[in-house]
Amino acid sequence: MPYEQFIAIGRETLLSTVLTVMPVLAAALAAGLLIGIIQAATSINEATLAFVPKLLIVGIVLALSGPFMIATLTNYFQTIFTEVSKVNR
Repeated sequence: MPYEQFIAIGRETLLSTVLTVMPVLAAALAAGLLIGIIQAATSINEATLAFVPKLLIVGIVLALSGPFMIATLTNYFQTIFTEVSKVNR
């Protein structure tokens, strides 16, 4: 198996990972930033005020982007299994 195939597999792995986690991380970042700005403006420093909305937003984003995440991971695993089957040839 040439090095180019290893690099291609590594690239595909990183790209699939980024595409899979980006919606959730972006939503959590945006929610945290918005809540942080609201807390700074109102001087309310309650930990649950930051935690509960972020938890709800991440749950909603997971529910909405779940099919996309599953499709991305399915495509990735099909590619990996195809490449693994070529190793012995």
